[in-house]
Amino acid sequence: MTEKQDSMFSLLREGPLKVCILGSGNWGTACAGLVCANAKESYLFCDQVKIWVREERLDDGRLLDEVMNEKRENVKYLPGFPLADNLVAVRDITEAVRDADLIAFILPHQFMEVTCKSIQAAVKPSARAITLVKGLHICDGVPYSFSKLVETWLGIECSALSGANVAKDVANKQFCESTVGYKETEMASIWQQLFDRPHFRVHAVPDVEGVQVCGAVKNLIALAAGFCDGLGMGSNTKAAIIRLGVSEMKLFANIFFDGVLEETFFDSCGFADVITTCYGGRNVKCAAEFIRREQKSSWEDIETDLLGGQKMQGQLTCKEVHEVLVKFKILQFFPLFEVTHRVAFEHAPPDELLTVFMTAKPSEPKIDKECTHSVLYGPLTRVQRDIKKHVQLCIQPCPPAKKT
Repeated sequence: MTEKQDSMFSLLREGPLKVCILGSGNWGTACAGLVCANAKESYLFCDQVKIWVREERLDDGRLLDEVMNEKRENVKYLPGFPLADNLVAVRDITEAVRDADLIAFILPHQFMEVTCKSIQAAVKPSARAITLVKGLHICDGVPYSFSKLVETWLGIECSALSGANVAKDVANKQFCESTVGYKETEMASIWQQLFDRPHFRVHAVPDVEGVQVCGAVKNLIALAAGFCDGLGMGSNTKAAIIRLGVSEMKLFANIFFDGVLEETFFDSCGFADVITTCYGGRNVKCAAEFIRREQKSSWEDIETDLLGGQKMQGQLTCKEVHEVLVKFKILQFFPLFEVTHRVAFEHAPPDELLTVFMTAKPSEPKIDKECTHSVLYGPLTRVQRDIKKHVQLCIQPCPPAKKT
């Protein structure tokens, strides 16, 4: 993206903003429920929301988009949950995005390039995008975020949304949080108003890249956590694997992406999403089954058997991250990512996942200047100052011992 776009709020003079969702899997459908509810209530958005549904025939021969519009239910990917009456399923992707002011990408990451290139001529120059895609694009061994590629391929600004969100729980209106990574404060406000609901709280951080790296790499960590489940390990082992994974995720983000914030890892898109994915997502489920089948089934077969047409991302991200680490000759700094790849693709014994850490030397003690100190901002700094004064008054040095 080379030219700065006009203010999105200035476009409201022409009428409410039109919204399009690209992707009708369980997550895209669940998000459509959030968006449709807000579109009905807010003057910012056009009541009708379009969702692109790729051409797919069900077992009875009928097209999925037609069934969704008629039965008001995504019977393939999110059965049992009624669709909002202001959601329109559209099979033609160019028709779906034409005239859209806000475009949400909610697709498996392996389909992003072909999708973007298929809509280049139809996207309005003034439109804005947000990616909910959980993955990275690898080109010649170099990782790129999908927001950067959307901006390059379509010439429009792109934000990101990711968080500790399981589609069925969101559809059931169970309370959760998510994180928007943004560049312009104006767009942070608009995306919050489009997605935020009382049961789906959306926070915002000025870190588009960091939000996406967390959303992608957490699926690799979930593979390792699933291997723990397949081995019958308990919560102590799984917690250790999660901690190691997050540490390597932060290192990967800081090496390959600019402007990544420490706060991002403590928002919903960071630690919280890793925990949710490692205990309840499709990647951990498939990884556990991979070990139970003694690594004899392909990832494609497990995906077909367990996910009913949905796609997992963890094994793809594992391959892609490994490609990057090998290219830059830094595999030794990522022992968990390396051993996860060996188990997933090189038929390494599954218990190597643990022995590689059990036989390693203890880490060197960190010195103070290597650590990041927590800093308090805002009105609570007054309380902090008062506590320091209180400590000085209440805790006095011990009087010298009396000589006997």
